[in-house]
Parts: sequence; C-alpha cells; structure tokens
Amino acid sequence: MADTITSSTISVADIDQAAITLKDIATHTPLIKNHQLSEEYEADIWLKREDLQVVRSYKIRGAYNKIDHTPAEELKNGVVCASAGNHAQGVALACYKKQIHGTIFMPVTTPEQKVKQVKMFGKEFVTVVLEGDTFDDSFAEAKSFCDEKNAAFIPPFNDPKIIAGQGTVGKEILDDSSFDIDYLLLPVGGGGLSAGVGSYFAEKSPRTKLIGIEPEGAPAMKKSIELGEIVKLDEIDKFVDGAAVQKVGSITFEICKDVLNRVITVPEGKICGTILKMYNEQAIVVEPAGAMSITALDSVREEIKGKTVVCIVSGSNNDITRTPEINERWLIYQGLKHYFIVDFPQRAGALMEFLRDVLGPDDDITYFEYSKKTNRELGPALIGLEIKQKEDLLPLVERMKAKNLNFEYVNDQPRLYRFLT
Repeated sequence: MADTITSSTISVADIDQAAITLKDIATHTPLIKNHQLSEEYEADIWLKREDLQVVRSYKIRGAYNKIDHTPAEELKNGVVCASAGNHAQGVALACYKKQIHGTIFMPVTTPEQKVKQVKMFGKEFVTVVLEGDTFDDSFAEAKSFCDEKNAAFIPPFNDPKIIAGQGTVGKEILDDSSFDIDYLLLPVGGGGLSAGVGSYFAEKSPRTKLIGIEPEGAPAMKKSIELGEIVKLDEIDKFVDGAAVQKVGSITFEICKDVLNRVITVPEGKICGTILKMYNEQAIVVEPAGAMSITALDSVREEIKGKTVVCIVSGSNNDITRTPEINERWLIYQGLKHYFIVDFPQRAGALMEFLRDVLGPDDDITYFEYSKKTNRELGPALIGLEIKQKEDLLPLVERMKAKNLNFEYVNDQPRLYRFLT
C-alpha cells in the first residue's frame, strides 16, 4: 500500500459497512459508566469494554472485516498472519467463522497460554507455527511462507479494511451515548484502532478531543507525529505487548496525525498499578495495553474535571503468570523496591550486622543471593529490598555508607537489572 494514502481513505461509510459485516461476528460491547473512577477524577468516566469482546480484545473486528472483503480467489490458498497475541486470536476466530485455513506465525517465546487460545478459537482451521525469537523474525517467516504458498496476508493494522473494522468501536460508542463526549482516550500501538475510531469521530463528533496513549517505552506514533515522518525506534520496552511496536503503519500514521489531538505516554510501571487496582478494587481484568487509557487519566486530571470522558479498554488477555512481574514493576515505579549488589566481609556475623545496623524497622528483604568466594576478603551479595515509603531509600543508603559497605545500585543499570525481571 502506498505511503501517500491519507485520512480520506477511511470514511464513515467504510466503517458503517464494516459494522454490517461484523453484526453477527463481533460482540457489541457495553459502554459503562465507572462510578469509582468518576468520583476519583471528578468527571463522568465511561469505559468502552472491549475486554468483554469474544476474543477478549477488539482485534476480531479488523481481522474478520479484512478476510471477509478479500476476494475468494485470493483466499483459496488460505490466509497467513504474524502475531504474538491478540491479532492472532482475531484471525483464528475469523478463520473458524469463514471456514478457511489460516497459518499463524508466532515467536518461539510466545507463552503457551496464548498459543492455546489461538488454537481454541481457530480449532481445525488454524495451524500455529512457532518460528523465531522475536516478532520481527516471525513476521519475516510469515511473509516468506505467504509468498511461497500464494496465500493472503492479514496485516495487524496497516490496511484500510483492518482500520475500518477497528473503527466500529467508535461507531458503537457514539451509537450508545446519549450525551456529548468531551474526551476520548484510546491506546495506540500500530495505529489501527486509533485511525479507525479517530476517522469516525472526526466526522460524527468533531468536538471530542481524541488523545492517543502509548507506553513510555515504545512511543512510535508520538515520535513520528512530532517529526512529521514515520520513525522506527531502535529499542522498545516490550512489556505492553499489545501496543509496543517499533514502527507504526504508513496508512495509520497519515490518519492519526490528522485525527488525534495529541499523543501522550504513560510509564509501564504505572500501567502495572492500574492493572492491579482494576482487578483488586473492581474485579476487572485488563491487559497492559487495555489499562493504558485508564492510566492516562492522571495525566489529564485537571483538564477533564467536570467533563465527560470515554476510555477504551482494549483487551483483557492478561496471563496470570505475569502477576509477579506486574507487581514488581509497580513497586519499582513507586520507589518501593530496590536492588543492590553489596560486598560483605567474609566473616561470621557480617550479615547479622547488616540486618541490625543497616535495615530500618520497616525494610523487608525480598531477594538474597550470596556465594562465598574462597581466598577473598569480600563476597558479593545481590539483595532485593522493599521499603515502606520511597523516602526511606536515602536513609538506607546513608546507613550502608556509614558501615563502609561497598555497594552498587542495580535499579538504574539496565544490563544488570534485566536479569532480575
């Protein structure tokens, strides 16, 4: 698809047609006022619950719309996609509904839970191929396979039919709201959802301010809009797997730069706090990408007071085995979890002195790894500490210095810290 495509490519008519196509396929998810968030932010906060979608994310909308509008001649050899998560599940269910075969490439590192979900939705109509260590590796293999088999490739976001399908989320929001919407907060990954919903709102509710939300560690759309051209990020934090992309689409970029009022980022650690809060306080399960719009409410707290705000909760495919990592990132973001490498004198009583003279009454050791080194005066220990409040860190460090301990702070050293998370 040419890079010169503009926002006029995706019209209200395109999205209305996609809604007809998806009528008996995708769930018309509810738009629900959230009273706890409304009280907290002194605004009317509504959640568009795409986490309740049949595949637990909005991705079925674009995938099915694309496949349904692909000529039968192109489908005779099946369809192919590459995905590490939600897009794969959307394509799998679309294949089952259309009774066509799909080959879905996923990285070898994909959690087994996600692989099982894809197979469950696609049943006998999908083949999952685990290939490559990264999404880029899987994508390259998928494209090669697609060319070899002359199959139809189903992209994750950079396609007019995909964008129109995702745009039906916006149509449902406006169909279900009997009130004016002042702000719409929506997650941005490759840009399919924001381009589709943004195109619909630009025509039907131009007064609504559209704010795109990206993870702080993967601001591909924000950087691209700021520079006026598509930027490929050298490195990204892949934690928000539903929205962490190195490069946005050419079509989605052209649309988003016109329809989004602005794009802001939210820290991954803060997203983790939202995931835990929504589950613990409201029994709502959200994945990292699905939590971004709610997390961003803090960033716009003052300007949304007294306003009506809709947050798109884009998905709930959150593997429960990630909970310890989510909790860890949240504690670190709050400044409550810290790692040190400490050189201990290799003599009896050294650890006892550390516990007695260095740790505060509320400090808790959560990680400790030590191996005695022969013929050395000092032996390094890796220590993880959880403190009661972030202000306790400086006194802790001062007590280590007072004991003349040689130590390194690990949290701000990515090459060391990555071995712990």
